Amino acid sequence: MIRKRVANVEEALQGVKDGMTFMLGGFGLCGIPENAITHLVKLGVKDLTCISNNAGVDDFGLGLLLHKRQINKMISSYVGENDEFERQMLSGELEVELTPQGTLAEKCRAAQAGFPAFYTPAGYGTEVAEGKETREFNGKMYVLEEAFKADFSFVKAWKGDEAGNLIFKGTARNFNPAMCGAAKITVAEVEELVPAGQLDPNQIHVPGIFIQRIFQGENYEKRIEQLTVRKVN
Repeated sequence: MIRKRVANVEEALQGVKDGMTFMLGGFGLCGIPENAITHLVKLGVKDLTCISNNAGVDDFGLGLLLHKRQINKMISSYVGENDEFERQMLSGELEVELTPQGTLAEKCRAAQAGFPAFYTPAGYGTEVAEGKETREFNGKMYVLEEAFKADFSFVKAWKGDEAGNLIFKGTARNFNPAMCGAAKITVAEVEELVPAGQLDPNQIHVPGIFIQRIFQGENYEKRIEQLTVRKVN
């Protein structure tokens, strides 16, 4: 049986260097690889290109890397919850590539499947399509988008086994599955890591073939991005 378990986050992130491109799963603050992000901050790697649906908030998630000026370029679809992101973008400190959310997801999935590019109607006739090949299919115009190329994917799952099989819980099943296997190395952190064979095969969302390293995370804060509560009379 193939064992992909590593002892801790330090071992999982071996090989991370300045100037690399990272994919990071999550949607808002849901399902983000908290342990991997914290350790990237500790390592102090810089000049990073980060691919993620959003950039966290000022003091959590990818916002921690932004505050340390470790990210040089951000590829995202939504960035509205991070004041530091806005400041760096408007001042020209941070290069930003805004991508339609569906296109972002498909660029991940294409990389996972080994497809170099695909056509999508999203963005045609807008700034998104500038400098890109366009083509007509059945009377409708499409934009050619290339798959992402990344050095590491960092994902977070609820449960996994030592062979790398993953189960996601609830909304954490967002960009995480599409980013598995979409980079040269995929690192999965899980809340619970069990021996191979203990997971129900019918419940597995991502098979271990897409994962190179897996470890059990710790101290998950699972912060709520926008807390809405009912007024008490």
